[in-house]
Amino acid sequence: MSSTTTPTTPESTTAVNLEQVAYFLVTGASRGIGAKMAIETARKLKTGSVVVLLARSASGLESTRSEILAVNPHVTVVTSSVDLATASKEVLNEILDKSLGKQPVDRFGLACVIHNVGTVGNIGRKAIEMDDRAEWEQYFGTNVFTVAVLNSCLLRKFQPVPSKLVINITSKACLVPFQSMTYYCAGKAAREMYFRVLAEEEAAAGVTVLNYSPGPVETDMTVDLQANSNAPEIRDYFKNLRDTTTILTTEQTTAKFLHILQNGLFKSGDHVDYYDH
Repeated sequence: MSSTTTPTTPESTTAVNLEQVAYFLVTGASRGIGAKMAIETARKLKTGSVVVLLARSASGLESTRSEILAVNPHVTVVTSSVDLATASKEVLNEILDKSLGKQPVDRFGLACVIHNVGTVGNIGRKAIEMDDRAEWEQYFGTNVFTVAVLNSCLLRKFQPVPSKLVINITSKACLVPFQSMTYYCAGKAAREMYFRVLAEEEAAAGVTVLNYSPGPVETDMTVDLQANSNAPEIRDYFKNLRDTTTILTTEQTTAKFLHILQNGLFKSGDHVDYYDH
């Protein structure tokens, strides 16, 4: 017998098989990264899977729904137009219940959620000027509080499902301070730490967590930052990315995300950036 041992790779523990009957929910699914991730992930799911899309824009959700059914007509796609800034536990549980109908949750091999919802906040103010408590509460309501409440509702409901996958769309801004982006940096930092604690606490319960940072992507958010940030450095950074066509596309970051997921190139709870692989 050979004395050499095969090294353990992350793939052995966190590689995700998407080609099964899954319950798959995506927030912020009406446009940008959320829409593209919803479409490309749903493409891989088996017949009988349920895909749930949440966002404020009903027309945007319907567009994403149509694109999913074009690439995978064998899944059921449910949309719900909801304001996640104020959605209560009761409203979120009702959305989950309606999406399931009378189906038992244990018919799914995988329950997966992509917490993509995110706003950049007021980028016209510096940190020293941010004295509006209502604005703080509105921002954290959308980007942190409801994310955590929805996550709890979903994991409780799908407890019997053997494999549970939680994806938080995070950012380098949770690690590095960027001028004019106080709300965004603070919200992303709080949100990611919530998911890191979740990964520690629920490891034995079949919950896998990935904090995926998609890199600088061509989205409405980065257009807003380039046009309206109070910091010249931030405006110039995004202008340069566009001028040199080095800003990422939603297709590029989604392909990298799926590669990381399906090959298990992470430990549960890790922060993984587009440029890490």
